[in-house]
This record gives sequence, C-alpha cells and structure tokens, in this order.
Amino acid sequence: MKLMHKLIAIALLLIATQVQAGVVAGRDYKVLNPPQPTSSGSKVEVLEFFFYGCSHCYHLHGPLSAWEKTMPKDVNLQMVPVIFRDSWEPMARTFYALEAMGMHERVHNDLFEAWNVFSTDLSDEKKITSFVAKRGVDAAKFGATYNSFSLAGKVARSNQLVRSYGVRGTPTIAVDGKYIITGLEPADTIRVLNEVIEIARKERRAGKR
Repeated sequence: MKLMHKLIAIALLLIATQVQAGVVAGRDYKVLNPPQPTSSGSKVEVLEFFFYGCSHCYHLHGPLSAWEKTMPKDVNLQMVPVIFRDSWEPMARTFYALEAMGMHERVHNDLFEAWNVFSTDLSDEKKITSFVAKRGVDAAKFGATYNSFSLAGKVARSNQLVRSYGVRGTPTIAVDGKYIITGLEPADTIRVLNEVIEIARKERRAGKR
C-alpha cells in the first residue's frame, strides 16, 4: 500500500511539473528562422493569419476577440487575411476595405457567421456589397475602397507576409516576427499566446529584439 501511495505521489509530482513547465518550443509553438521585421514599434506584435471561410478561424474568433479586449497594453494585434487561392481574394479585399472605412468591427462577426453558420454565398464583389450594405455600410464607398489602388497594395503585402512567415494553414498566429502558433484548440491557442508574448517581452527587455 505504501508503495502504491509513493507511485501515486510521484505521478502527481510529474504532472504538476509538466503543468508548471509552461510552453515548449517545437510542441506548443515554432521558432521562425530567420525572424521577420515587425511594424509595431515598442509593442509586441501579434499577427493572426485567417480566412473568413475557415471553420478553425471561426472557432478561434470568439476567444481571440475576448482576449483582444483585455490584452496587455504593450501588445499590438493585427489581422492578416490569407489568400491561398484566387477565390479567397474577395474576402481579403472585403476585410481591408471595411478596415479602411472604420466599419470592420460592425461587420467582422457577421462575415464569419455568414460563411460558417449560414453558408452564405459571398463569392464576388456584388454579393459582398449587398451583404455589407444591409449592415449599414455605404455601398458606393465600399465599392470605391474595395477597388482602390491603396487596397491592392494591402493585398500584395498580405501575400508577402504569408510567404515570409511560411504560413501553410489557418489560423496561424505569429508573435513578434519570431514565434508561430498553429494547430491548437482555441483555449490552448490563447494560453500559449499569452506565454509566448511573455517570452517576446522578456527578449525585448534584454535587448534581443
């Protein structure tokens, strides 16, 4: 009986040690080599590579939105729509157009639900314009922004970031140009994100960034 108690105690100690060990490179996140430049200045940069029609992105959307509301002040979150095929470009343009118009927050959740809950056809500009107009977006301004030269530049930058970070699936989260989180359940993604941000924060303090 004493032996059994000792074995149980050892097992519990090992479990506790694993829990306290925190995140592990190669298991919870990957280290990008070479690191990529960031645009967040003194803040820790977090990029979320996503696609509205991705069910995994949809499931992460709620937890990540909740996290964003309470994220540390020294963190900057940016969303990067991914274009893995030509049919995805309209939604990337939609994201950037709404962002430029200051209407992103009004429609962002509806776009996720349209794709993942209601299977709404948002395959081209006309259908998308009709959809966003019903949610208070000025159709004429949306169309002008959607087809603007500046927006084309944002789409090109998105494609460049996807290549630079080696993004192969969505959602993928990049922290401070160096750490990649992907393939985890939403709760684990947020947990690992918080810990990796702390790693990046310590590196910045040590002048390693």
